[in-house]
Amino acid sequence: MSATPTAEPRLAHFPVPFFASVLGLSGLTTALHAAGWTRASLAILALTIAIFVALAAIYLLKALRHPKAVAAEWQHPVKLAFFPAFSISLLLIATALAPSVPDVARGIWLIGALTQAGLTLAVLSNWIGNRAFQANHISPAWFIPAVGNVVAPIAGVGLGFPETSWVFFAAGLIFWIVLLVLVMNRLIFHDPLPGRMVPTLAILIAPPAVGFLAWLQLNGGVLDGFARLLYAATLVFLGLALTQVGKLRRLPFGLSHWALSFPVAALTLATLRFAALTGSSAHFWAGQAALIASCLIVALLGVATLRAMTRGEICRPE
Repeated sequence: MSATPTAEPRLAHFPVPFFASVLGLSGLTTALHAAGWTRASLAILALTIAIFVALAAIYLLKALRHPKAVAAEWQHPVKLAFFPAFSISLLLIATALAPSVPDVARGIWLIGALTQAGLTLAVLSNWIGNRAFQANHISPAWFIPAVGNVVAPIAGVGLGFPETSWVFFAAGLIFWIVLLVLVMNRLIFHDPLPGRMVPTLAILIAPPAVGFLAWLQLNGGVLDGFARLLYAATLVFLGLALTQVGKLRRLPFGLSHWALSFPVAALTLATLRFAALTGSSAHFWAGQAALIASCLIVALLGVATLRAMTRGEICRPE
């Protein structure tokens, strides 16, 4: 009799940022495939899909039983940006499936693209609506909707949706530039990020890295000046993120640490692709090092998440 009242509150506090773990896992899947680790890639892909289905089922149950809790997350200035992580997960899973089962990947991509478009417009409408956001509400997590749009062309071009992919790329690029100004203004001229939000600084790496991969798909794989600019910007933001490693090491684990996983996977993919196009051995080995780092980050985050779950440290009121 006592199990029900205990379970329901935990379900009510099941956080939408949990989907960030799927982004990291699916990014690692694609990075392993790009590096030639096919079997490992398929194993992580199976795990990614299983975790995504589980998280989606739990969050759907939360929406049915605790709609007010979902509405509260939608109204939260930071958690709001994590809702498109659901659709980005679908796009990344489609990207990982495209080489082996393109027909299945095409269907998943369409669902992900439609959902991503709807969530992007809904989030933007929320941002420019009647709510009054403060400067301290802004964080690098606000990049997530923009990054999601840039993800779409990576698989979309090859799956037969080039024009649609251009629209997603344009949306992602425009809002990346706008949000970059807002985020940098917040980081420089306002209070420092709260400790639990410091890991989200790694998200700065993702937009140019994913943009680099998307641009190569859209322009036929030509490493032109704009592609080089995007990859160079990735390295610039990597350097900025590395300056915060000292702070990260002192922080207790939280789900926000999963923000480290996808950007490093995107960096890995971009570096391996750059190495393949230029024949640079330095970039090849840098890509291998980034792949090892990506594997270690996901493994450590997975262990930390399981430990936190067994201790009841997740799905609690903030």
